[in-house]
Amino acid sequence: MAKLFVTDRDGTEHAIEGTIGWSVMEIAREAGLPIEAACGGCCACATCHVYLEDGPIGETGTPDADENMMLDEAIEVQDNSRLACQIKFTEELDGLKVRLGPEF
Repeated sequence: MAKLFVTDRDGTEHAIEGTIGWSVMEIAREAGLPIEAACGGCCACATCHVYLEDGPIGETGTPDADENMMLDEAIEVQDNSRLACQIKFTEELDGLKVRLGPEF
């Protein structure tokens, strides 16, 4: 199984066995991390905002127009900002490191 590394808002990195086919948001939430994901992954909010930190970042794809529109609503957006609900976890993302964005 592929690993996803998520750094929480306290700076602690969590190594999580990622379920292939799930979104990064679903994996983080299932692991009990404090990712709100208010819309449940429908790309209708920005409460699953993360920063891509390291690993196979190029394999995450690029945000589409809907994701970019929601990122406009997020706090402290950076060039490496993404919505975790829009990143489908695949074998190619083994070792991806993300950091949770600030809370709303």
